[in-house]
Amino acid sequence: MERCKVNTTMVDVLRCSSNMVPMECYLVLSGPAQTLIAVLCCTVGGLCILENTFVLYLIFSSPKIRKKPSYLFLSSLALADTFASFIFVCSFVHFHVFNGIDSTKETFLLKLAGVNTTFTASLGSLLLMAFDRYICILKPSSYKVIVTSRRALVALVILWITIVFLALLPLLGWNCCSLNSACSELFPFVDNTYLLSWVTFVMILLASIVYAYAHVLWKARQHVLYMEKHHGHNSQLNTKVRLDVKLAKTLAIILLVLVTCWSPAIALMTYSIFAHLGNSLKKVFAFCSTLCLVNSMVNPAVYALRSRELSSALRKICSSFKRKVDVSDSNPEAETTEKTFPVENVGDRYLGSTQTVQASEDDKMDVV
Repeated sequence: MERCKVNTTMVDVLRCSSNMVPMECYLVLSGPAQTLIAVLCCTVGGLCILENTFVLYLIFSSPKIRKKPSYLFLSSLALADTFASFIFVCSFVHFHVFNGIDSTKETFLLKLAGVNTTFTASLGSLLLMAFDRYICILKPSSYKVIVTSRRALVALVILWITIVFLALLPLLGWNCCSLNSACSELFPFVDNTYLLSWVTFVMILLASIVYAYAHVLWKARQHVLYMEKHHGHNSQLNTKVRLDVKLAKTLAIILLVLVTCWSPAIALMTYSIFAHLGNSLKKVFAFCSTLCLVNSMVNPAVYALRSRELSSALRKICSSFKRKVDVSDSNPEAETTEKTFPVENVGDRYLGSTQTVQASEDDKMDVV
């Protein structure tokens, strides 16, 4: 049975007058769909929180790693994905699975602002990481001068402040109730012009990320062709070619995951601004929204675990734990002989040892 009893062909259905927007119009999931979305959100969200929390631990447990600009950006990404998972799962499941309608529009808009802030901050962090790699590959000799820890922190502060401000705009008055304008068919109380502005902002972020990585891909491809043409089958140079190919594959995976996870939701948001959505498309959008959560779950594997330094730190933590367990079983008093293993500084080796235009091949794969 339809939950929204109002004639959805009338414009006034999606307007705020003296009454609240009929929230039942947005509760499109029922029965098996609610169960499936709850399982997806809780499973993916739980894994996302665990993965990103562990990445944050690996970064901040090493003084050498946490001071590097690349890992400051990665920390911002992991932090945004952790909060995004928690806020999105709690609010999304409460609304769509338990049909929980907030008592006031301010409460709902505050939750929506939290979701928008964290997911947009995740994309913004990806953008900073993309341009960090862009500068590292194209200008390796001046990378340390251009990208410093202080500048990275300033960029992150500006990014987060900007995104928080944009996400709070509906709560501050840019909503269809305050403006008495047409509300979005996908988000209660959200003005269509605000949704269009937010979608445009996200698309600019995505396009900038794609441009930065596509340019690095092009440079890697050009380097492969140059090495094959001028150096033939030299074993050392062939190793460099294989690293360039590996870099290209990594960047291709990054772009594929990013576009696949975000495109469906963005496309449906854009379509909803200019056309009416039936309940079937609203259900599709609910499931497409979880793909953004999947992207937050995949980010640690794509960015963090492919980093040489974090992978090395992870292996050493596992080895240290295994040794402690073995020593504890054989001789508990010997535990005091265990020492902390320092993390290798790959970035410094890359940028400090060769002040050349061509980037070190090993570091090309580090925090892509």
